[in-house]
Amino acid sequence: MEERMQIGGLRVATALYQCVADEIAPGSGVEAAGFWAALEKILEEFSPRNRALLDKRAALQAAIDDWHRARPGAAFDPGEYKRLLYDIGYLVPEGEDFTIEPGAVDEEIARIAGPQLVVPATIGRYAVNAANARWGSLYDALYGSDVIAGDGPFARGKGYNPERGAKVAAYAGAFLDKTFPLARGSHAGCAGYRAAASGGGRRLEVVLSDGGTCGLADPGQFAGFSGSGEPGEILLRHHGLHVAIVIDRDSPVGRAHPAGVKDVILEAALTTIVDFEDSVAAVDGADKALVYRNWLGLMLGDLEAVFPKGGRTVTRRLNPWRDYTAPDGSSLRLPGTSLLLARNVGLHMTTGAVLDRRGREIFEGVLDAMVTALIARRAPKGEGARQNSRAGLVYIVKPKLHGPEETAFTRDLLSAVEAALGLASGRIKIGVMDEERRTSVNLKECVRQARKRVIFINTGFLDRTGDEIHTDMEAGPVARKQDMKNEPWIAAYEDNNVDVGLACGFSGRAQIGKGMWAKPDMMLEMVQAKIAHPLAGANCAWAPSPTAAVLHALHYHAVDVAARQRELAGRKAASLDDLLTLPLLRSRPGPGEIQAELDANAQSILGYVARWVDQGVGCSKVPDLTGAGLMEDRATLRISSQLLANWLRHALCTREQVRETFERMALVVDRQNAGDPLYRPMAEDFEASLPFQAALELVFSGQAQPCGYTEPILHAHRLRAKTRGA
Repeated sequence: MEERMQIGGLRVATALYQCVADEIAPGSGVEAAGFWAALEKILEEFSPRNRALLDKRAALQAAIDDWHRARPGAAFDPGEYKRLLYDIGYLVPEGEDFTIEPGAVDEEIARIAGPQLVVPATIGRYAVNAANARWGSLYDALYGSDVIAGDGPFARGKGYNPERGAKVAAYAGAFLDKTFPLARGSHAGCAGYRAAASGGGRRLEVVLSDGGTCGLADPGQFAGFSGSGEPGEILLRHHGLHVAIVIDRDSPVGRAHPAGVKDVILEAALTTIVDFEDSVAAVDGADKALVYRNWLGLMLGDLEAVFPKGGRTVTRRLNPWRDYTAPDGSSLRLPGTSLLLARNVGLHMTTGAVLDRRGREIFEGVLDAMVTALIARRAPKGEGARQNSRAGLVYIVKPKLHGPEETAFTRDLLSAVEAALGLASGRIKIGVMDEERRTSVNLKECVRQARKRVIFINTGFLDRTGDEIHTDMEAGPVARKQDMKNEPWIAAYEDNNVDVGLACGFSGRAQIGKGMWAKPDMMLEMVQAKIAHPLAGANCAWAPSPTAAVLHALHYHAVDVAARQRELAGRKAASLDDLLTLPLLRSRPGPGEIQAELDANAQSILGYVARWVDQGVGCSKVPDLTGAGLMEDRATLRISSQLLANWLRHALCTREQVRETFERMALVVDRQNAGDPLYRPMAEDFEASLPFQAALELVFSGQAQPCGYTEPILHAHRLRAKTRGA
């Protein structure tokens, strides 16, 4: 049991209370006592409404389940099914057209297309790295990834390989030639760069290998320079994104380039979502205090990460501004860090970090909103201050919303939070995660409810798949996990997100986003495939690492997203009928196929849950059965556990077969983690292993879990593990 303090009618975990009283409230203009009183009042107002919305989720699912159970073996009638959804209020009528009105927002949200990172708020080192990924080395991203072949003379090896380095420089030169072509000649063969005097200002002059000079084919792409004489950096701009050519003839890399080019730095992760939700394991007051403390440090700009590396202690801090001289001679200052958004938790989450006057856990999303807003009152002010939002806004990403009513609830909650803490009305903006089925089929009406606050709609295809499986639980056995991406509903879902965003005026006002690349080690495949996201009309998409963000930034130079959105605006809208197509198996798999699916999903579940429960790691790179590392979080866990629960429900497998599979896969996962000193083997004692028992419960109780969410089971077992550890 956590130590608690009685504050009015609330009982607050001491660790959280002290974090607010000693770290967050000072300097905010709000006393800690006033904060807790305001929270209690908002909880009294919004908790009954929150519970009613969760009850409606359950009632709608029960009606859908009953409809399917009443038709065993009957051919699926899509028209009758759609009528059911309208009759019970799952589908709502679509209203008149409208345009969102979020007001003035930061240009990273409204006008510039680029990569977006997601990082757990619990790990300060990762959070600093992600914030600093606003700028990244193209040379490092290429040299350290499989984009450049690693065989023969181009292998990375232990030291610097100049032959591999030459391949990197050639790749970067080809990018510069395509994106910033010279009036004649090539970047790859040039002998120097100068910011030459021109009519009271400067222009870019490139010295060619033949001794001649030229400029850019489009002189307007020259954005500035730093240094004197031969400049340290040449700054270019294309599609709103900056690229810096770094000159250093004394460096080993620069000496090998005729123009002394040491690196090419790309503006990459324009925005980063700092995650309080799916990628963290925050189960008590101490965990929540860590989440809020790191977010506070990011907002104040003083978050530091101290860690051992290579036998020494390293301190990592947030990058400063990047200062240049513009072509007209004026000073040009660019932000050194990503614009940060806080992803609060969904409506279904409760936390024991605070108990209400009845001793119940409070709704965690209300606490998140209040603390996020309180921290916003600490934002640095004044000329030159490091402000996260130059527009003075607070960006909250809201996940797991089910339909327009829940969107309206979130809108009203944020209005109440602003009023309670003295923030200007409308200062808090909402990013709506389009990741639950009832939101995606009613997306336009969800956006309508948040039209004065909405700053993005982002597809989350992983959670969306988990919700699809749970919604269709009684309809029949669903398709295998790898086949799910080819089902008609998912293409319609991805297209609908863009169609609704364009129809509601998101271009130039807000982000239309796409989801994660889940293979962090397979960057060549990502470079080949993820260009599909800007081509789809998305002006941001998630990347799994700073390296991936740099490489994904190449796609936003290759595609003019604003122009692409104009092309797509007139296309036929995605079909609701396709969106409602159930992803059911067309034929029963053979015994070998069934066992292979059980093996793959059980191994994935165990690999993720083992670290979540025993170590509190909310997002992991989990090797699959082939050894390939895949990013796993609660969304991927939701898919795997719901699929197995569905197949168990429809007798494609038995409980005994599932148990045997999990025991066999536990041995595999134990071997994969043998080098981790913090890892506790599961196979030594299945009954005593909390992760193993949690994994089984996720499947055996999966049908009964609200919306198929994994949090109640994970949190219960993690709390037991923390108690056992204590």
